[in-house]
Amino acid sequence: MSRGGHAKSREDGPERKCIATGEAQPKTGLIRFVVGPEGQVVPDLTGKLPGRGIYVAAQKEALEKASKKGLFSRAAKQPVTVPEDLVNVVEQMLSRRVVDLISLARKSGDAVAGYEKVKDWLSKEVARVLIQAEDGSSRGKSKLSTPYGGTYIGWLTADELGMAFGRQSVIHAALGAGGLAPRVVEEAQRLKGVRVGTSDTDRAGRGQRKG
Repeated sequence: MSRGGHAKSREDGPERKCIATGEAQPKTGLIRFVVGPEGQVVPDLTGKLPGRGIYVAAQKEALEKASKKGLFSRAAKQPVTVPEDLVNVVEQMLSRRVVDLISLARKSGDAVAGYEKVKDWLSKEVARVLIQAEDGSSRGKSKLSTPYGGTYIGWLTADELGMAFGRQSVIHAALGAGGLAPRVVEEAQRLKGVRVGTSDTDRAGRGQRKG
């Protein structure tokens, strides 16, 4: 998969309709919301909270539209309270989820960090996912290439990657095939839509690919 391209999920699964775009798509590309007991809209990233699900595409623009146009109340058929900073709330939750998944992959030996270790995994074709901090040096990032047929994630910060590896900051990381890699890619794609927005997709892949 090319940098910035949409990764195919593990299982597209059943489709749901986005209340903002009106389009039906697999749940993996949507954010599920439920209405809490006090009438508040609550993001349900795992899809496990009780209640009727309300779905919005994992896109900054779709979330903003749903929040500002009263679409949650219409979908819930009742007045609801929506956080004023809904996009930021969802972005932070998704970021935390991606960081936690990478951390779990690290603990199981399926993730490495640091230029030399990542370079080694890439040369041995162990890495299937290349992750580079969006605020890292473009020159440094251009020295590593996305694995052939693999995936590139370039919209996490150095601090976020650092949290995943128990360090202050990380610029380069890689995931091996299998394990939690598909889930990391899936959740990272949702984060990309919310963080970057569809109008600036190139930002997600600023590192230059060699070859």
